Amino acid sequence: MSTVWIGLAVFLFVLSAVLMVVEIFIPSFGLLTLMALACLGGGIAIFFQISTTAGWIGCGVAVVLIPVVWIVVYKLFPYLPIGRAMLMKRGDKATGQGVPDGVVLKGLLGREGVVWTPLRPVGVCDFDGQRVECVAETGYVPKGRRVKVIHVEGVQVTVRLIETDE
Repeated sequence: MSTVWIGLAVFLFVLSAVLMVVEIFIPSFGLLTLMALACLGGGIAIFFQISTTAGWIGCGVAVVLIPVVWIVVYKLFPYLPIGRAMLMKRGDKATGQGVPDGVVLKGLLGREGVVWTPLRPVGVCDFDGQRVECVAETGYVPKGRRVKVIHVEGVQVTVRLIETDE
């Protein structure tokens, strides 16, 4: 019978660790933390019912378990799919590059390029392989249209649609 109680105590410890991690993702205003602490306390109480030695071993495991779970989750989180989705990445997703500095952007003045994503009025334009976030001078510009850089201020690049005779 003591193996059943040990199994239950270990289960409560594991459940406690899982609830602590879930608390990060589900806003429960501390309810999940209280449930995790209750599971931890229940597991320790069961260990003490088995024997005093088992109780103190359970306390030691709890003292080690909590920080280890948090460290493991902290280290693994950026590599999990949900972690990659939640954490910000460096650079711009649409271009795969960071924002160019003002000197590089000033060099675009007067250059022509192609609208990479629709400008509503902000989007991405391609200037000979260099993709830059741009602002349309007027309204919406659909993808694939030719534009010309007419103004650069800081990191804001303003483009004008080049009208073509079709």
